[in-house]
Amino acid sequence: MPETYRILYVDDEPDVKPLVLQRMRREIRKRVYSFEFAGNGFEAVDVLSADPTIDLVVSDINMPGMDGLTLLKQIPAINPNLRAIIVSAYGDMKNIRTAMNRGAFDFVTKPLDFRDFRITVERTIDHLVKWREALAARDKLISLNNELSLANQIQQSILPKVFPRTDSFSVFGRMQPARDIGGDFFDVVNLSDSLVGLAIADVSDKGIPAALFMMSSRTLLKGAALGHRNPGNALTEVNKIINADNPTGMFVTVLYAIYDQATNAVTFGNGGHNPPLLVHEDGTSSYLEMPDGIALGVFDGFDYDVKQCTLAPGDNLVLYTDGVTEAMNSEGELFGEERLQDIVCDAVLHGVRDLTVPIVDAVHEYSRGEPQTDDITCMSLSIAGSRRV
Repeated sequence: MPETYRILYVDDEPDVKPLVLQRMRREIRKRVYSFEFAGNGFEAVDVLSADPTIDLVVSDINMPGMDGLTLLKQIPAINPNLRAIIVSAYGDMKNIRTAMNRGAFDFVTKPLDFRDFRITVERTIDHLVKWREALAARDKLISLNNELSLANQIQQSILPKVFPRTDSFSVFGRMQPARDIGGDFFDVVNLSDSLVGLAIADVSDKGIPAALFMMSSRTLLKGAALGHRNPGNALTEVNKIINADNPTGMFVTVLYAIYDQATNAVTFGNGGHNPPLLVHEDGTSSYLEMPDGIALGVFDGFDYDVKQCTLAPGDNLVLYTDGVTEAMNSEGELFGEERLQDIVCDAVLHGVRDLTVPIVDAVHEYSRGEPQTDDITCMSLSIAGSRRV
């Protein structure tokens, strides 16, 4: 039988329990999840101390007695392998950052969007499963490479696995890590019924420090995206927070865009990232002109501008990291932007839906025999045309 994951939901509002049980009834009926409830942090500590089988804590921040932030500080002493999701007021970045510093894995905002709640819980449980597998296997590891392989799996578990797809558009994303832990990530954020946030990023350096910086950057960007409908403002806020606490001096290039399903407009801000490739249904293409912007974490006080384009039926927008264009063959030649352009245009003309697949396959074919030195990451946004997405 599949394992049933046990979730403790902590909130002082009396209508939360029936609401959660009603909206999550299918998962409960299928024994995917079971729920326990507590009214504040003190009650939660009692439940966790008495029941070591709890897998995940979902906690509101503002509660009488012991609040959610204080509860986060208590959890490691009770069970260091528990995962926590914090429930925050909309756009409350200060408390969100405090929660992440105290060990919260992710967050959701009020009023609760149960579609986002399900995705967040699933992603957190997936991370927990990988972590447990890593703990169970650590005594059998015989080299640092094995540890890095498991760490790669943990890193991959935070990336989206379910992508938006309707009759009018589709989104796909893919990250192929290098041999060691990398710093690339991509994310899809549902902002409203009509707005979808798309992000792709590349952290400087490689290894465990880059992976940790990547996870922090992703969380900060998600929080800023929920609080701003202007990508430039979101990048400005994340850059400010990173510069305020960045002892390692690391930085991250980011392209963050908001797609409006109602108008097919894409508004994007640039944090020193590669320009997106726009491919039309007839196979013609061009790289978009980028707004001014530098990598996040380089300079405090920078204000990020935005640009906008409107996609036509059949258009495809491709986002990527330099692990694609800077991949090398055995002669030391770069894959390059022109080759990327040719690969994507050919795929579009052949009616390929998920453009990330031919990109990654082409990079591997080009660099065959050469070690992969950088993460290969790409996303695609496709608008329905004469060929359905």
